[in-house]
Amino acid sequence: MRKENRVTDREIAFSAALMQSGSGDIGPFTTEITLTYRNVFTNIGNAYNPITAPLKGVYMFSFSVYGLANPSTSSTASIVKNGEKVVVAHGHQDQYTVNSSKGVVLILEIGDVVYVRLWSGRRISDNQNNHNTFSGYLREQELCRM
Repeated sequence: MRKENRVTDREIAFSAALMQSGSGDIGPFTTEITLTYRNVFTNIGNAYNPITAPLKGVYMFSFSVYGLANPSTSSTASIVKNGEKVVVAHGHQDQYTVNSSKGVVLILEIGDVVYVRLWSGRRISDNQNNHNTFSGYLREQELCRM
């Protein structure tokens, strides 16, 4: 039996980095902001930015934050589902750079929205190395069956 390499209408997967070109800081702001990832590597199913679940199912999400060390400003962001914080990635130190990442598996209904928010008063940095990323995919239902 030959397996075909084609995308079906049940395949959802995306991966993106914060900046498309250049480098710089994002933040700090006086309120939380939703991050927009402009360098999209993969967007199967066109569900990205922010991801709005086109299908009910089990989704895996991961994201990373990166910042330049600053004694007064840390790098903190959250994955948010329908307005509620789910997981937080945080980094803070006085010298060098900070990195943090998180992953979470969520059960989504059609229309649920998932995105990454930078906390108020926090800063992240990026450049052509794509340090800040956001990825997700819908788990294939066949993998969940016993």
